[in-house]
Order: sequence, then structure tokens, then C-alpha cells
Amino acid sequence: MSATADRPAAGPDPAPPAAVPRPGPAPAPRRRRVLAHTVLEARVLLSNGEQLMVAIVLPALVLIGLRLLPIGRLEGAEPIDTALAATLATALISTSFTSQAIQTGFDRRNGVLRWIATTPLGRDGYLAGKVLATLLVHAVQVLVLGLFGLVLGWRPGPLELLAAAPVWLLGTVAFGALGLLVAGLLRTEAVLAVSNLVFVLLVAAGGVAFPAEAYPQILRGLVDLLPSGALGELLRACLAGGAFSIGSVLVLLAWAVLGTLAVVRWFRWTDS
Repeated sequence: MSATADRPAAGPDPAPPAAVPRPGPAPAPRRRRVLAHTVLEARVLLSNGEQLMVAIVLPALVLIGLRLLPIGRLEGAEPIDTALAATLATALISTSFTSQAIQTGFDRRNGVLRWIATTPLGRDGYLAGKVLATLLVHAVQVLVLGLFGLVLGWRPGPLELLAAAPVWLLGTVAFGALGLLVAGLLRTEAVLAVSNLVFVLLVAAGGVAFPAEAYPQILRGLVDLLPSGALGELLRACLAGGAFSIGSVLVLLAWAVLGTLAVVRWFRWTDS
């Protein structure tokens, strides 16, 4: 017999092993996602010419005006101290309220908020990134405006700055919540008009540029109940030697808590 006849007949080729599916890429850790969004939000705020004007240029003009003009001053206080207190309040409101409302309103109209809900960042991460970005922009504002104030003669003490820090944080929460509430309730066109109008009214007549004692008695009580009036009084107490009022702390705290609850209850993530 031939060698070929002794070999067993070859069977069909064995099937290749089934391919093992590879897992998709895992999302980054939550902290990294939030920090990345924080950097993005801060970059948007600081790279936009209009937002930069509202955040830095306009408060700087307020500082110059209140430093040179004999208005909005406390008796016995240095003009630069009262001017800087009003300037920092203006900067806080411009970023936490006006810029926040406008940017979030456009995000909602463009469908960004609806898209965010489907990403690993999520709505909570989006809001956390916004809050952290606002605080980062505030740090830049304080640095720039503080250096400008030093050039104009401001000489703060460390205790003054320490006392102003919690007031600044509480004001950021209060006005940030109000900005999100405006952005979440109104159409984008209305957000632009309302946020800018409210900003001007609060700075000019809401207790920021002028202390409550400068208003007629009939208006003083109203100004004291506004978040801007409370913020202005507290910053003047910290930075210009004004009288500290626990009532102003309670008013600003109430606006922060009620504003946050209102955002949770009524903020709409889409225009529909």
C-alpha cells in the first residue's frame, strides 16, 4: 500500500475561535470630568470679549468713578476702601448673575443642556463645573481688581480679607442661583434683556454703589432686603470699617437657600 493510502482522510478545517468583544473605553473619573468642564467654562468666560468687559473692565470703571467722585462713601472711611468694596460686589454680581445667566441661557437654546444629560458628565457635573468655574473667574477678578486698587492707594489688612472671604462665597451662591433661575425660566432673548437690566439696577440703585443709609427712609428697608444691598453692606463692613449687620447675613443666606431651592424646583433643561 502506498503511503498516501495509509493517511486518514483530512476533515474540514476547524472553525476559528470566536472573537472576544473588547470593552468600550471607560469614562474618566468623575472628579476629572468635573475639573475638565470647569476649565472649559472658565476659558469661555475669560476668552469672550463681552464677558471679559463685564467681568473686569466694567468693575474697574466703577472703581475709578467711586474713587474720584464723592459719592457712596462711609463717614470716616477711606474713599478707596468704600470704592473697592462696591467694585468687588459689582464684579461678583456681573459674573455670578449676569454672565452665568446669559451663558446658560444660550446653552439651553442650543441644546447643550439636553446633550449634557446623555454624557458621563451629567447634569450634576455640569452644574458643579459651572460653580467651580465661577469661583475661578472670581479669583482672577479679585487679583486684577485688587492690584488695581493697590495702585490707587488701597491698603487692606489680612483680617479684612479673611472676613470678606465667606461673604464672597455666600454672595456667589446667592447670585449664581438667581442667574441659573433666570436662565432656566426665560427664553434666551429675554435672559439677555432681564439679566443686563437687573444688573444695572442692582449696582446703581440696589445698595452696591451707595450704602443703605444714603437712601430715603422709605426705600432703605427695601434695599436692605435685596441680595445686592446685603452683599454691599457686608463687604463695606469687611473692607471699609462699616457696621456689621447680622441681618444682612441672614438676608443674603435666605436668598442663597431660596434661590437654590427654586433652581432645583423650576429650572428647565430644554426650551420646550
